[in-house]
Amino acid sequence: MAPVPDSTVVAYRDDGPLSRAMGLLVAGQLPPLPPVVAGAFVIGVLLAIGVAGSDGLAVFAPAVTLLLAGPGSTHPHDGRFDWLVPPVLRLIEYAFVMACGFAHETPPVLIFVLLGALAFHHYDLVYRLRHRVYPPAWLATFGLGWDGRMMAVSLVALSGWTTVGYVILAVYLWALFGWESLTCWLAAPRSGVPGTDTGTQD
Repeated sequence: MAPVPDSTVVAYRDDGPLSRAMGLLVAGQLPPLPPVVAGAFVIGVLLAIGVAGSDGLAVFAPAVTLLLAGPGSTHPHDGRFDWLVPPVLRLIEYAFVMACGFAHETPPVLIFVLLGALAFHHYDLVYRLRHRVYPPAWLATFGLGWDGRMMAVSLVALSGWTTVGYVILAVYLWALFGWESLTCWLAAPRSGVPGTDTGTQD
């Protein structure tokens, strides 16, 4: 599989303000893939030993991921396998959301509603970037990014209000991503969508 263009791979990461700020510290000099793979391994170990269910350790998983993967956010992602970074970040985020939810006895329907909001956003992001319909810069900030969402899940787990927190987060993200996607596609020129350009000439 060939890697997609550099700027598109970076956009697929869906970094939030925290991750982007850490990337600025290293000015794009840190290769993105090795730290993300290391972060996935560490998160897997933490989840395997029950970190998501421990009130004292729940914050470590997103913090570790942020420290490892965040600095790579400003790299151009032009390596042969750097296209793997976004799917690894998706795996980390989804696994953490599920682990925290199930460990704190959150109703499964709420867990999957929250995951649905994330999956919808990431699918929409991939689809629109393929057709050069770019999301506004503010979306990653208000959408919190993978880093901010993991931190939010961790904080509600630490507070003991996991169910309420998942409800609030799911409603907020569905409203934000759904509204922004709808308005963006309605405003997009039809020529930017395959199949709408008939190719006729005057």
